[in-house]
Amino acid sequence: MDRPSPVLLLDLDGVLNPFAAPRCPDSYQERVLFDGEEPVRFCAAHGGWIRELAAVGDLWWATGWGENANELYLPLLGVEALPVVQFPLAPFEPEFKVPAVVPQSGSMTITRRRDAAGPPLGAHRRYWWRLIPRSVGLARTSITYWDG
Repeated sequence: MDRPSPVLLLDLDGVLNPFAAPRCPDSYQERVLFDGEEPVRFCAAHGGWIRELAAVGDLWWATGWGENANELYLPLLGVEALPVVQFPLAPFEPEFKVPAVVPQSGSMTITRRRDAAGPPLGAHRRYWWRLIPRSVGLARTSITYWDG
């Protein structure tokens, strides 16, 4: 019997955008996307990695950015839009992500790439988490972890 594809939920801040780093990390660039806010950091290599993740599972945004992740951030990486898990309007407490994420999984196992500050999912289902230090951001080893 074939295993269903995993649902991969990708957060943005702290994962793709290592906002907690004291300075812009090597291989990252900064761009102001929101007036009056700090620049957003992005790494061009993430575009290919995101496409790799999309090839192994159903890849969704699980970020407070909502559609802004597709409209403002993904064009920096040259990646097509992803479906978006709908969260409450920002600002909201991280634990409010859980009720939005759980229905998205259906009967599938969820894998959520998140930063270390995200909420635990408790006993809702079986979940695998790959913690991404928000001062470091997504690394090639994280992609290999799920791809291989």
